Formats: sequence, C-alpha cells, structure tokens
Amino acid sequence: MLPASADYQSLYQQFRWKLPDRFNIGEAISSKWALEKPDDTAILFKHGNGDTKRVSFAELDQLANRMANFLTGCGVGRGDRVAVVLPQIPETAATHIAIYKLGAIAVPMAMLFGAEGLQYRLNNSGACGVVLSSASLEKISSIRHELPELKTVISVDGGEGALDLHKELKAYDDSFVSVDTGLDDPALMIYTSGTTGPPKGALHGHRVLLGHLPGVQFAHEFFPQEGDMMWTPADWAWAGGLLNVLLPSLYFGVPVVAHKFEKFTAEQAWELLAELPIRNVFIPPTALKMMRASPAGQYGDRLSLRTVFSGGEAVGRQLQSWAKQELGLHINEVYGQTECNLVLESCGQLGVLKNGAIGKPVPGSQVAIIDQNGVEVECGETGDIAVKRPHPVMFLEYWDNPQATVEKYVGDWLVTGDQGFVDDEGYFHFVGRDDDIITSSGYRIGPGEIEDCLLGHEAVKLAAVVGKPDDLRTEIVVAFIVLADGFCENDALAKDISAHVRTRLAAHEYPREIVFRDTLPMTTTGKIIRRLLRNEF
Repeated sequence: MLPASADYQSLYQQFRWKLPDRFNIGEAISSKWALEKPDDTAILFKHGNGDTKRVSFAELDQLANRMANFLTGCGVGRGDRVAVVLPQIPETAATHIAIYKLGAIAVPMAMLFGAEGLQYRLNNSGACGVVLSSASLEKISSIRHELPELKTVISVDGGEGALDLHKELKAYDDSFVSVDTGLDDPALMIYTSGTTGPPKGALHGHRVLLGHLPGVQFAHEFFPQEGDMMWTPADWAWAGGLLNVLLPSLYFGVPVVAHKFEKFTAEQAWELLAELPIRNVFIPPTALKMMRASPAGQYGDRLSLRTVFSGGEAVGRQLQSWAKQELGLHINEVYGQTECNLVLESCGQLGVLKNGAIGKPVPGSQVAIIDQNGVEVECGETGDIAVKRPHPVMFLEYWDNPQATVEKYVGDWLVTGDQGFVDDEGYFHFVGRDDDIITSSGYRIGPGEIEDCLLGHEAVKLAAVVGKPDDLRTEIVVAFIVLADGFCENDALAKDISAHVRTRLAAHEYPREIVFRDTLPMTTTGKIIRRLLRNEF
C-alpha cells in the first residue's frame, strides 16, 4: 500500500518493495475476500439488455473453483497455457482466477481477432485449451484442424463443437486448493506486436500484479478509498483492461463494473457512468475525445467520478482543459507497455501534473533517459525511455524467443522503444517511437502481422504498413500496396483488401486507407524503409 502523502518527493524516496516469497494471483484476488467479506460485491455486471447482476466475492470464488476442478479434469496442469477469448463478463474473471489457482498460464486474446490472428497466437503459445463465447466459436472451428496442441474448447454459452461450461460445472465441487506458486512462476502471457515479424508473447510471473499496485494507487490518488468502484471500456484481454483495472481492483476488494459495448459511444458511456456509482475509470484518450465531443448533458449531475486515468497515447492539453472544466477533475496520465507497465504517471492530488508531460516515475520504479550505450543523458536531451531492473512489474521473457528478450535490454535497462526527455522539473516528455509501432485508439499495432496478412490477398505483391496522424485515433493504419500482375487499382479493390485484414486479424488493425504504388522504398538488403513512407504525411 502506498502511504498517504502530500509530498511526491518524500513518497518516492521512502518507498520500498516488500514482496512475499510465495504469491498466487488467484488466491489474492478471490479466495482472500471470499473468506474476509464473502457477501461484498466483486463484479457488477451490466447486461446488454439493461439488467444488472451483482456477483459477490463468495460467488466469484466458487465459480472459479468449479472451473479449476473442471480444467483439471480436462487435463490442464501447472505450466499449461489456456487461452481466454471472452468479453467483460463474470466468467472472464473466474476463468483467470481458475487458471492462476491451477498454476497454469492465462493467455488472454481479444474477441476482435479474426481466425488467422487467433491461429497464430494459439499455435505459438501451444495452448491446450481455450475458453470462449459462442461469438468466437465459428472462428476457432474454422481453424481447429490447424491447432494440433488445442485439446479442449469450452464455451460459456454453448454452441456446437465446444463443451458447455455451465452444464459441465454442475459435476464439479466449489472448493479447490491452489497450487503453491512463487513470484517468478509464470501466470499470464499477453501478446504484444513488434515492428518486424509476428507478435511476441510477453510472459509474466505472479509478481506482475504486485508490480502494478503502486501505479494503480498513484494514478487513482491513493486508491482505494471508501466507496470506490472501477470501470473501463478497455477490453479485459489487453494489459490496460486486465492489469490496470480488473486484477488490481479485485486485489484491493474494490468492485469492478463489467459491461462491454457492442461499439463504444459517448452517449452510452455517460449513461453508464450516471446509472452506476462508478468512482474510478481508466478511459483511453480516443474514447475521452469522443466523450468531449458529445457532452454529458442530462447525465452530468449524476456522475460520481473521483479519479480518471488514461494512457496508451498522449492525453494532451485540450483533454486536460475539458476534464477540469466539465468534470472538475484532472486526467492522470499513465505510461508503460505490456512488458513493463505503469512506470511513469501523473497524480493531481500530489501536484504531479503538467500539461504536455507524461508525469514522473511511480514510487518503486527507476526510469531514465539513456543513450544507445545505456548511459543516462543530460536534462533536456532526447534519448530512449528506459526502466531499471529488477522490477516486479517486468515481464519474465518473450515466449520461445530468447534473442528478442536479450535485445529488450541494454545492461540493466529495459528499453521501451520510445524516445523522450526529462525537463528541469523532473517531468518526462514523450517525443516519438524509434521503431514502427502504430498507436491507434489506444492499441499498439505492429505492422509485421498486417503486412503478412495483406500478402495473403491474391492482388497484393508487396505491402508496407505505417501509421498516419489522426486527430481522433492518434494514428490510423495506412497500407502502401504494390499490386500483383493482372490487377488494376480501384476503390472496390481497396475496400476488398482492407476487408481481407479486418476479417482475418482484428477490427482495429485493418488499413483505413490504401495507397497503391508501383514500387516501395527499400534498403539494399530488401527491407522496406517505412520511415520514408511516414514522412509523406
């Protein structure tokens, strides 16, 4: 717990990590509270039909225990990977808890992913099982023959070709003895995109939750406070939804609102915030921009918000001014990445807030700007944003990719791949990426997987994907295409190529613009120079 403080500097200097030798995420976020406050609300589930269901900590733990017994019966054991392809529903939380209690490894995957996106991640992780909803069952069925390691498919709402979760659970006991796990025992793997090649699985130990806690408390101004309740529109499959919201809230015994819009709209967001006593939110900047463009109106007097934090892309001065004027709050900006999250933040309560800056290091995190040799640079000088190891929030390794793991570090510094500088007040500023990652609506998108998918279209000979600046989304995906012989550029073909990506990878990854070219800029070794394409914008 961060001690209450009115002074950032003393808080930062006095903080020390005090970690247990043994720790299991499932026990900490579920079993503990099922014993201490069984009737308290763990999850407040807002159905799409408007009904609201309250799930107590006792009910959540019993569901998770039945699932752990069921998964054990399916042959899942310690170290096995189990994919989770589910929306914001109570079963998602229970599935994660069950996997952690088993000592297995949860591999969350967004429902946005198409069949090819799922196939790569399932095969790369060697997942032996997947828990999904009927909405994703058809995708899995279409690629099942390409997934030799996948033995068990479980659906939370039935469907042909899958075990029906709730029917199966009737045969299993609601008590379970968790596997004894240490801090570095693997618990969770989230796939993060890179600039070249396929996505990489960032493997985390059980300590990753503990590593997130100071950042959650700092950005939410000494969270938890009496009456706190958390919500995010971000998918629980992403680090932002899972590690910034769901798991730490349950760790602190704070109820989480589960509700996933079919498509995010500002009107629905305001309505939800007015209907339920939500006090704490993580909302990406793109969603905040949409809410700014569509004011709260009739819902404004019914809001209970205490803290707002945002990240994944720059918040900016305009959003800060709007939040102060319309909500009476400041937006606490956060910074990190899947491999090492929540290390730089703002905290308005402590006066750590400066327009145009990310913030300062979170207590427990040593962050610096370094040069290519790992040497800290002077104040005001641009270099790589880097985080010193050891740190409990850091990933263990990239799954089955030791070379990429080694290359992530320079000495004891984990290099984020972002360029920045520190000003004379100690605030960190983001300048830009030193690679080709695209940041769109809070998602970090690597061009490699999209380019590979594009090349699967019969009309595409060569493809290069870059980000184009966009006022709403920060960047949009743009694909530069060299057509195969026999094809001519036209609007219909451009739409078909975009749809090819949208249906196979993910709805947030498809190119919103297609640019046809006769050639693409390349190095002498045949690598596409994306920088020159970005410079055209």
